[in-house]
Amino acid sequence: MPLVDMSMEELLRYKGTSPCPADIDEYWDNAIAEMQGTDSQTEITPSEFKAPYADCYDLYYTGVKGARIHAKYLRPKDISKSSPALIILHGYSANCGDWNDKLCYVAAGFSVFALDCRGQGGKSEDVGGVKGATLNGHIIRGLDGDDKNDLLFRHVFLDTAQLVKIAMSMSGVDADRVGVTGGSQGGGLTLACAALAPKVKKIALLFPFLSDYKRVWEMDLANDAYAELKDYFRKHDPFHKREDEIFEKLGYIDVQNITNRINAEVLMFTGLMDTICPPSTQFAAYNKINSDKNVTFLPDFGHEGLPEVNDIIFEYMMGL
Repeated sequence: MPLVDMSMEELLRYKGTSPCPADIDEYWDNAIAEMQGTDSQTEITPSEFKAPYADCYDLYYTGVKGARIHAKYLRPKDISKSSPALIILHGYSANCGDWNDKLCYVAAGFSVFALDCRGQGGKSEDVGGVKGATLNGHIIRGLDGDDKNDLLFRHVFLDTAQLVKIAMSMSGVDADRVGVTGGSQGGGLTLACAALAPKVKKIALLFPFLSDYKRVWEMDLANDAYAELKDYFRKHDPFHKREDEIFEKLGYIDVQNITNRINAEVLMFTGLMDTICPPSTQFAAYNKINSDKNVTFLPDFGHEGLPEVNDIIFEYMMGL
């Protein structure tokens, strides 16, 4: 079998290359406390999109640092009993997608919440306010500042957990039956969400992004979604005098360093030909999960649409 990374046996043993800051637990405990203390100021307005069996809304809430965050919210009409909910998280630079591709879950009795990540392709805002260059990417946002709490993906991780909190408080949602799903950035955020919102019951993810940054760079695959890592060094640290410092700071927003906090049941899909999010970086995060978990390999596929996977995830989430 052709390989772009490790063998399957090696993948299942790999525990990551990027460093984990010594205060990672304190860092995220404090971040969660900030999120829990944030007044969400939730606003829900009916959408212009109509469906015969779904009520569709635009949902806005205030995240950490004051940003207004948008999500699409759909629920069955005339919902009369507590039912499951699904949080959907999108890929890097994209948005929460169309209304119609969520309707299969609504038809099955789910409330659905699809997040727009702040500052990317949707309606959520990035309030900025950090020192130094941000280039064209969010991974490096906040690296040049003195405060590690300014890392942009810290805020995005918290936005996902806050959306879970809001969803669980909604009328008609059973707080014990909430799932999260996404691919690429959405996959990485699914892991982060479950780590920071431990009541999440099930997660399903495809080829997670935002994991094991140093491994990506060492493989010379800091291209495409990870290109800002290489660009940052080339333009701001060409002699790599700050290499250890930079990867240490990125460790706070490296999902592999928080997946040990996950309680949810986990289903992951990995294409072994993935050169965007190399399989080893995915398994750096997966192998540190202590809850029930299962992975499916697709040997001939890379970072692309994976056949039948959406059907498998749908059936999996029906178990909520």
